[in-house]
Amino acid sequence: MATVDNPSSMNEANDRDPQNNNSYGTLFDSDYLAVKLPILDVQDFNERVIRGYEEGTGEKELPADLSVARSLIPAGTATLRDFSYVAPEIPEYIADNCTGCMDCVTECPDTAILGKVLSESQLAEKMETVAAEDREFFDQQWSKPRKYYEGPKKKGKEGGIFSIIIDPSKCKGCAECVTVCDDLALKMIPKTEKVMDDIRKSHRYFKNFGPSNEEYINDNLLIDMMLKEQTHIYVGGAGSCAGCGEGTALRMMCAATGAKYGDQWGIVAATGCNTVYTSTYPYNPYLVPWTNSLFENAPADAMGVRMRWDQMGWHDKPIWCIGGDGAMYDIGFQSLSRMLAAGSNVKVFVLDTQVYSNTGGQASTSTYTGQNTKMSIHGKQYGGKQERRKEIAQIAMMHPRTFVAQTTSAHTNHFYKCILGALEFQGPAVISCYTTCQPEHGVADNMAADQARLAVDSRAFPLLVYDPDKGDSIKKRLSLQGNPSVKEDWYKNPKTGEVVDFIDFCRSEGRFGKHFDREGNPSELLMSARDERLENWHQLQELAGLR
Repeated sequence: MATVDNPSSMNEANDRDPQNNNSYGTLFDSDYLAVKLPILDVQDFNERVIRGYEEGTGEKELPADLSVARSLIPAGTATLRDFSYVAPEIPEYIADNCTGCMDCVTECPDTAILGKVLSESQLAEKMETVAAEDREFFDQQWSKPRKYYEGPKKKGKEGGIFSIIIDPSKCKGCAECVTVCDDLALKMIPKTEKVMDDIRKSHRYFKNFGPSNEEYINDNLLIDMMLKEQTHIYVGGAGSCAGCGEGTALRMMCAATGAKYGDQWGIVAATGCNTVYTSTYPYNPYLVPWTNSLFENAPADAMGVRMRWDQMGWHDKPIWCIGGDGAMYDIGFQSLSRMLAAGSNVKVFVLDTQVYSNTGGQASTSTYTGQNTKMSIHGKQYGGKQERRKEIAQIAMMHPRTFVAQTTSAHTNHFYKCILGALEFQGPAVISCYTTCQPEHGVADNMAADQARLAVDSRAFPLLVYDPDKGDSIKKRLSLQGNPSVKEDWYKNPKTGEVVDFIDFCRSEGRFGKHFDREGNPSELLMSARDERLENWHQLQELAGLR
């Protein structure tokens, strides 16, 4: 897949020039494959193929041409996809309440909220380009958060004016942005013709204003990362479910890698939800080259690409190997283990949903004990999954010189530090990220971040970083920083004093619903699952030298 800056005005691809970002030579060298990949006229693709699918005639009338035979989709075509029809509500920005925290921009799984900061004089100049009748309306959508305005003012500089905008074509109405905003700067409102006209107009002006002024972006605040346009490697428009926990994780991984390497990196993805919603023909949300391998051999595929890139002198270009828990914990585990043992400089990103979401919710070895899934149905004799959960982090740590981390996209700083740490590490890395799957977990669309935080608080999914460069013992290498009450068995809610444990986590999700009686008491199996989660936490504490 080609790399582009603007899919609506792409230059002709050149597959013979490996340095050309708009080429198919960036992921695989055509001579090496002994197949000359076709030059794809991206502008023609947009006008002919995407327009055909938008008009509903594509799959019936378009020819099965060579690009389809090669399964080629140009980069970033999903930016042309329109989801404005899928939800009855859309977020409204309340500028006066905004503190510029960027939580909404970061946690949106669809790149449907964009942030921007400009100086006062820049904004005034840009406002002159806005139609006179819209100027007052659009000016009201800019705020003066202390973070960007008062701080620079105290240093004798111009204050920064901040705004976020909703992209109505990408928003699926999940309302996660409203949920994560503690400042009440967003609320859901019904879509009306006027509301949608105003939002589309605001989005157009916002985009035309150009990039943020980087003088106001603090590189030490990782949350500000998405203020830089070069980090928007994942453009949105993917066919993921509303509020998808995987979507947020992929966006953040792309942003962190893009901040460090621009678009000079690639992806090898294992078959799964992530490849279905990111390559629903003819839409591709990535601005970097990527390929989809089989469910069981993505790490081996990534090793091959790494070797070829190294032969070409591309040692410094990272490769991310992406897969779900089914691909990495189960059928692809041997391939993953071989890659780690070989010391291949490939970074693995595991989207851990604890279930095979792509096949309708089958159990995996990542599934929690007692969880109700296909292949482990909660029935009269057996209450869901009977086995204990496999821990990919501990297994990966036992491989030679491997960087390992467990994180969630709700723990933003921890997440970004894990990604950047993996990229800086010279050798293989495994990042396992907790990703809520709303339909399979029985969780509301807006709750992915809340559930991820609860998974950490309840010891269901502890945060950790294992860095071989930190010392010569597991104790020195393993950090549990980021978990609450790190030396205790369970975390206690500071407001109520009540213990937060695995039962509280299970109580909040539909996949464990049958384990509670009418009075809300948990089953014996769920209590044993609670003990198993505590045992896992004790093991991590012991390894980190905290027990």
